[in-house]
Amino acid sequence: MKENHITGIIIGAAIEVHKQLGPGLLESAYKECLLFELQQRGLIVSSEVPCPIVYKSVELDHGYRMDLLVENKIVVELKTVEHISPIHEAQLLTYMKLGDYKVGLIINFHVAALKNGIKRMVNNL
Repeated sequence: MKENHITGIIIGAAIEVHKQLGPGLLESAYKECLLFELQQRGLIVSSEVPCPIVYKSVELDHGYRMDLLVENKIVVELKTVEHISPIHEAQLLTYMKLGDYKVGLIINFHVAALKNGIKRMVNNL
């Protein structure tokens, strides 16, 4: 499956979760529901994926964890904040660079309409 198709499925699943739950819950609740929804749609999803840092050829586990990794291609970072800020974008890009992933999504569930809480980013490797 291509990245664009997968991101479309992820966004559809996130919209369904937001439609059912609305804004106002903790990030962890949205993560579990989105994980369930994506698996129901037949996608392979990993949660809390370690993202080690390679420094001078040494792999260091520094405690970074991606919220979701879908089909081993798309990094998904979930938020429940007033708005997506540059630091959230930097976090996603860092995970994408460390794992050599091309596409990532930030999904902020703390919005009235989820379409206003989604940011798709591309790692220019």
